[in-house]
Amino acid sequence: MKHFSFQSGKKPAVSASTSLEPGVITPIRKLRLVYALAIFVVWAGLIGLRLVWLQVIRHHEYVERAARQQQRTFEVAPRRGVLYDRNLHELAMTVLADSIYAVPSEMGDAKAATAAALAKVVHTDPSDSFTSEQQILARLNTSRNFAWVARKQDPATIAKVKALNLKGVYFQKEFKRFYPDNELAAQVLGYVGLDDNGLGGLEQNFDDELHGTPGRMLTAIDARRHVLGSEEREPLPGDNIVLTLDANIQFMAEQALDRNMERTHAENGTIVVQDPHTGQILALAIRPTFNPNDFRHATTDLLKNHAVSDVYEPGSTFKPVTYSAALEEKLITPDTILDCGGGQINIAGHTIHDAPGEHYGQVPAWKALAVSSNVCAIRVGQRLGAERLYKYIRAFGFGERSGIELPAETRGLLEPVKRWGPASMGAIPMGQGIAVTPIQIVSMVSTIANGGVYLPPHILLKSTELMKGDPRLQPVAFHPGSSLPDPLPEGAHRVISEMTAAEMRKMMQDVVLMGTAHAAVHLNGYSAAGKTGTAQKIDPRTHTYSKTKFVASFVGFAPVNNPAIAIAIVMDSPDHSMHFGAQASAPVFQDLAQQVLEYLGVPHDQEMTSPALMAKTQTPAVEEDDHPEEGDAELDALFAAVNDLPADDPLRAPQAGQAVAASAAKDAGLAAGATMAPQPAAMARVEDGSALTEKRASSATAAAVRGTETMPALKMAPIQGTQQGAVVVQAGKRVQVPSFTGQSVRSVIEHAGEVGLGVQVLGSGIAREQVPAAGTTVPEGTEVVVRFTR
Repeated sequence: MKHFSFQSGKKPAVSASTSLEPGVITPIRKLRLVYALAIFVVWAGLIGLRLVWLQVIRHHEYVERAARQQQRTFEVAPRRGVLYDRNLHELAMTVLADSIYAVPSEMGDAKAATAAALAKVVHTDPSDSFTSEQQILARLNTSRNFAWVARKQDPATIAKVKALNLKGVYFQKEFKRFYPDNELAAQVLGYVGLDDNGLGGLEQNFDDELHGTPGRMLTAIDARRHVLGSEEREPLPGDNIVLTLDANIQFMAEQALDRNMERTHAENGTIVVQDPHTGQILALAIRPTFNPNDFRHATTDLLKNHAVSDVYEPGSTFKPVTYSAALEEKLITPDTILDCGGGQINIAGHTIHDAPGEHYGQVPAWKALAVSSNVCAIRVGQRLGAERLYKYIRAFGFGERSGIELPAETRGLLEPVKRWGPASMGAIPMGQGIAVTPIQIVSMVSTIANGGVYLPPHILLKSTELMKGDPRLQPVAFHPGSSLPDPLPEGAHRVISEMTAAEMRKMMQDVVLMGTAHAAVHLNGYSAAGKTGTAQKIDPRTHTYSKTKFVASFVGFAPVNNPAIAIAIVMDSPDHSMHFGAQASAPVFQDLAQQVLEYLGVPHDQEMTSPALMAKTQTPAVEEDDHPEEGDAELDALFAAVNDLPADDPLRAPQAGQAVAASAAKDAGLAAGATMAPQPAAMARVEDGSALTEKRASSATAAAVRGTETMPALKMAPIQGTQQGAVVVQAGKRVQVPSFTGQSVRSVIEHAGEVGLGVQVLGSGIAREQVPAAGTTVPEGTEVVVRFTR
């Protein structure tokens, strides 16, 4: 039996190797657990903070980065609207063309070699720096995922690039603006840049309407850049615009202007054809011009629309404004006798002269306009007074923008009455001290032609989303009318009465029948009216008139009693040998008006003449030169008027002074000392007692003038009262004098012109007596004296 002994107060010793009871945690383990938990919490917190940083704070940045890596987003350009003429002929349209782009990240170290290879194919124009090797390489180095190489290339170039089979080079279809008629109406249409933005003309003025709304294409790709799928938002095409232009009339105008530029060697020329009964512009031609399909090679001057952006001093073409105002105010009638003062008048210490040569005394107002007397125009202006003259000038549309739908239009230069100086009434009535645009001057003559109502000019017919081929979009062919719109469009207003307009049409017809344009304008089967102007340009440095630079102009309409068209022709700096309006511009009116009237099917209002006889009437007349240096006092005021223009007026641009100088002009005239070829009298002249009276003749008077043939000078003995005087012609073909008894003045002169005779008219009404008698054989070109009574 074993015995155990216990020591009092002591526990048995426990071996160190004895195991702990289950569930008992030592302090060491507890500390370890705390450390582990702390590390986990910190780790979890860091991950949480990182997630917050990535998904909250920098969420947008990483979404964009992911999109760039996983997706390709392309802006899909809309189809730009079409520009149509009134007959729905496409003047500007949009076609598809291939552009070349690159993904530089796919090229690796071959960027330089790729740029060199591409430049050899696409860099065909030395002036195009965008496609040069240096520029292509620079774009490849500065971009990773996309860089343009060349845009909107022709198929031949695209084929050559594809044949190179270069890595990282791709192709994309883009819309390209295309002008099927090349230079036709280039300054009117404008041009479009590579980014499809309008940069000139109507393309710029209606860019928002034409451009449309872009679409977007989203494409998903994998790491190997394989397309996984795509979605698109379709672009909305731009609106189409129908213009008032008639492409056929525009072509006729440009062809006529081309021929005249070659003939006169002018620096530039402008032609505007307008419908006088609506204000619609049928043609607007400018030379020299440019091809909008290749606008990069065009200079600033070529891009400018001279019809709205340039001004010139109108000179004699402005005189119808003065006469119209005086007729309307009943201060004169067409037969009112005006005193030409022997060809000179003193205004504010300045002596103003009529043309050198034949100086007139007492003449009727219609003749004063026909011979373009400066003195009589000033006297008419003095009867009006400054306030009333200014009122009519503004009513005819001068001194403010016309509102035509073309960019960069100037309002011209017209000082308010309070700024007119003492010499203003000696300058403005005859067209000095004021500067106008061709659009303004053609609108003025249209006002007279349509019966006295000013109609703002327009070149926009309508804007529509309809395309050609849609039955709802119909052409609006031009058919000459005889009535004004009812109601009148906004901005239209009556300027002069119908009676005044009718009197002015007749007076302007006299300019063609027997005045400064009598030998330059002969329409076959149509009557015509107009006014010539020969103007000296202004030197912007000296503010004086140039002795060698001129602007020759002509404004007119036809037929006279029911005008179908109004035309303005302005030739800047033609050769000095033909710098007169009757030589440089009036023949263009004859050429163009004849074509347009026949094209429009306008009924003839006069008998047709054989081409052979018409050819004999083409001897150009010349205008005498006034003395513009005497009006130099008004030039400083004209230049100062530029400062009163709005800030956006093109004449306020840095080149404004040059623009004014290049376009400003002086009244009609022939340089002193110029030689005038001997010709038969243009005006029917008769002495009645002691007073010299001159009656209106018809256009057939000029039929006696020999065109390309050399005609001997006429020597006429004076005719005293009813006394017969001999008319001697040196040599030539002999013709028999027909009987004119019982015929009207027009019939007599037309009949005489058919057989090659001239006419001197005595009195008015019906032909009663003639010298030589009927049946007499006389040399061709003889002038027969015919007495008319009522």
